[in-house]
Amino acid sequence: MLSNGVILLHDNARPHTANAVKTTLQQFRWETLEHPPYSPDLSPCDFHVFGALKQAIRGHRFTTDDEVCGWVQAWIRQQPTSFFKDGIDRLVSQWDKCGDYF
Repeated sequence: MLSNGVILLHDNARPHTANAVKTTLQQFRWETLEHPPYSPDLSPCDFHVFGALKQAIRGHRFTTDDEVCGWVQAWIRQQPTSFFKDGIDRLVSQWDKCGDYF
């Protein structure tokens, strides 16, 4: 199941480019998509999750870091599965918009 049509998008951080990681990805036969070291328009967190999170958190005041962490964790848990699926589905169109980078 882990080798059937998986395409992995990750950045070029050292842990992702280590030989052990590369070997494991080859063993699973996962295709990896290459992109610039920092590309916010290709990160579902940057183009999908954080925008909605920033909108939801606007106007809230927190007195401790723990309050912020708890609020964000609760917000994430409240999102329907479709919210995250939509972000992943939009990745293809985001990738197409970035064609000039490659």
